[in-house]
Formats: sequence, C-alpha cells, structure tokens
Amino acid sequence: MTPGGSSGPMKDCEYSQISTHSSSSPMESPHKKKKSVPKRKWEVFPGRNKFFCNGRIMMARQTGVFYLTLVLILVTSGLFFAFDCPYLSEKITPAIPAIGGILFFFVMGTLLRTSFSDPGVLPRATPDEAADLERQIDIANGSSSGGYRPPPRTKEVIINGQTVKLKYCFTCKIFRPPRASHCSLCDNCVERFDHHCPWVGNCVGKRNYRFFYMFILSLSFLTVFIFAFVITHVILRSQQTGFLNALKDSPASVLEAVVCFFSVWSIVGLSGFHTYLISSNQTTNEDIKGSWSNKRGKENYNPYSYGNIFTNCCAALCGPLSPSLIDRRGFIQPDTPQLAGPSNGITMYGATQSQSNMAAATPLLQSEPSITSEELPLPGKTSISGPCATLTLGQPTPPSSMPNLTSDTGLTDMIPLKEEHEGHQFLTPEEAPSPPGMLPSGSPIAHSHTMHVLSLASQDSLHEDSVRGLVKLSSV
Repeated sequence: MTPGGSSGPMKDCEYSQISTHSSSSPMESPHKKKKSVPKRKWEVFPGRNKFFCNGRIMMARQTGVFYLTLVLILVTSGLFFAFDCPYLSEKITPAIPAIGGILFFFVMGTLLRTSFSDPGVLPRATPDEAADLERQIDIANGSSSGGYRPPPRTKEVIINGQTVKLKYCFTCKIFRPPRASHCSLCDNCVERFDHHCPWVGNCVGKRNYRFFYMFILSLSFLTVFIFAFVITHVILRSQQTGFLNALKDSPASVLEAVVCFFSVWSIVGLSGFHTYLISSNQTTNEDIKGSWSNKRGKENYNPYSYGNIFTNCCAALCGPLSPSLIDRRGFIQPDTPQLAGPSNGITMYGATQSQSNMAAATPLLQSEPSITSEELPLPGKTSISGPCATLTLGQPTPPSSMPNLTSDTGLTDMIPLKEEHEGHQFLTPEEAPSPPGMLPSGSPIAHSHTMHVLSLASQDSLHEDSVRGLVKLSSV
C-alpha cells in the first residue's frame, strides 16, 4: 500500500462527525423551550371557590344546599304542572299554567344568575402593593422611633358627614372599602357584602344582590301561587267525589301543599326583611351589627341612604351593574420570560456529561475542521474519506509519561501507524520506531504538514486516559 493511497482495508473505514444539533437527540430535549399553555386567573384563584365552564361560572365550595334548593323548586313545580294544571286549565282558565310557567322561569333565571356570578370579590394585593402598604404603615407609625408597633387595623374616612372606619384585612392585605367584609366561607373580601347564602351556593354582594332579591321575591309569589291553586284543585275535586277520594285521586297535590306550607313562611318573611333593607339602603351585615342604630349615639345615621324609599329602591335595583374586579377569565402574564437552553445540545445530566468530556478529548466530536481536503496525506498515514476535525482549544499540558512530544526532537519521535494486512493495531510509544528519513528535512511540504499533524497529536493524544484506552483496545 502506497502512502496517501486509498486502497486496502482502510478504504471502507470512514469517519463521520457526530451531530450534536439533531432535533431528535435526547441530549437536547431537557433544554428545549416548552410551549406552555397560558393559564387563566381562575385556575390560580386564591379564594375557596369553584369554577365551571372555563371560569364563566363562579360558586362557593359548599354547594350541597344549593342542589337541595334546585330539587325542591323543580320537583314541586314539576308536580304542579303535571297533575294540577291540566285539571285547573280545564275547569277554571288556561291562564293558570301560563302564569305559573312565567313565574317558574323567572325564579330559575334569577337563582342561577345569583349562584353563578361574581358577588363583587375584591382582588388581593400583589406582593409589591402589600410591601408598599406596609411601608406606608411604617411611616404612619413612625418606625424610626424604635420599638415594635403593630400596623393599625382601621382607617377613618368621612362619607356624607359620617365617620366610617375601614378595616385592614390581613388575608387580602388591603384596607377594605366601605361596606365590604371578608367572607370566612369563601375566603374573599366582598364589596357591599350582605351575607353568605348557602341556599344559593354563593355570597350575596354588590354584583348579585339585586338578582338575589328578585329571586326570593319571585319565589314567594310562585310558592303562594302553587299553594293557592293546589288547595283550589283539592276543593274542586272534593266537591265531586269527596275529600278522601280527592286526596286519593291526586296524591301529588298533597305533597305540593305540604312543601309549600312549610316553606312559604320563611320565604315570604325573608322577602319582607330584604324589602325593608332595600328601602333603607342597608345590608344584612350592617343591620345585624347595628352599624347605623340610634343606640350608638344621637349623631349616628346611615350615610348611604338617600332619604327616600323610592330612591333607595331604584339605587339598589335599577342602578348600573359594576364590572367584575377579578377578571377570572383573563390570562396570567408571566413575570419573567423562560430562557431557552444552550443550542449546542450538551447537558450536564448522566451520560450526556460523559459525552461532553469525550468530545473535549476526541476531535471527531467537534464541528470545526482544521485539515482541509486540499492538503496532502503524510507518509505513514492512511488517508480517510472525510476530513477530521479538531478542538479550538489551547494547548493542554502534556503528561509526564510522554515527554518526547514536547521535546525538540518531536518531529522525529512521532507515533506512526503500523499497517498490517490482517488489521490495524496501535503501537505504544516504546514500540514506535523513529522514521527520520520519511521526507527530506528541507522540504516545505514535510515541514508544514508535520507541524500540523504534531498539533493534532498534541491535542488528541495528550489526553492520557484516552491514549491508554486505545492501547488497551489494540492489545486485545
């Protein structure tokens, strides 16, 4: 085999660079920038609420009593329309089922509107807002005077000549606005908080109070309506067949009458109580606490009242509906952008770290070639089909076991490859002969290429562990 020839056993041995930029490489997958679907605010809402239909429906967590309310209304109304209305429309007038249907749909609409809406939840303070508020509290307390002073729990504002105290909420980190309160069941501060109603499964506040009032008022009319016409049905049947036979012929009427009889008092009483609150522009919370009672002082009065019953009712029922402050269906804006991983695909996990170390010792793993295809092969070296690549690093310190590589006679102590027809083997530095007469010493080709291969040998072979590993493999 001639030097620089391409025949022989090495003809079919080709080296190919290992691509570390492949998109299917497992090394690159931990550093890929994952496409994360942006979350909506209701998914990380801090309060104790349940959301449905992608945040469109907002309810309290305890909804068992709400389902009981639905069952009572649906069952009672269904029995009335199925067993009583056919007889009443035939004997009296077809307007009875029509009026009953209108009341039923109005009751269900206002109930669902009250239960599924935002009652007026106040958003909690962000960390920056809470820190700014704490700084204001420290300045107001005079923190420089020394000693610990707890933050004040109240602030005083004047509304229509009346002093109103604003309480600080340690959960939401805000000073609650006037008439707001923190619901312990929902864990939210609610604007114009009235009360938490388990029958509707939600808090009653500024944004759903009018629907709650219309619900209980229409439910009062529907209950009285059903109860009155059920009794009418039983009386008409008893006139024809007797009282006991009338009960046997329409057992559903008996069940309806019992349910309506025990519920009409509480529903009508609740409607009357809230009618009084609306006429005086108060909330249930304020009335129970006696916030504007004359017992607290002669100068105590309700600063929110307009002084007119009609005006108070219009303000509560016909005023503009304020928008929701929590924007529960809005997207969460990321605080800091997610940085993508390094583009070279080299990670520091497990086997990938060993591959990166191997790339530092083996020029074949690098991507920048140092020998061009125009350069001639050296004597004693077998040419390969593709150019090899080398590291773009500085010269490493040669190990003590191979001193000849850095000596002045390095040109004559290079390690040649011993080629045999049976196979290829590597020789140890002790077994390698010195070929001083390979090329004339004054030849520019020999000088330039020998120096270049010396650079390759000093970078590739100076890794002591790699050289010894190759020697062991050749001996096997």
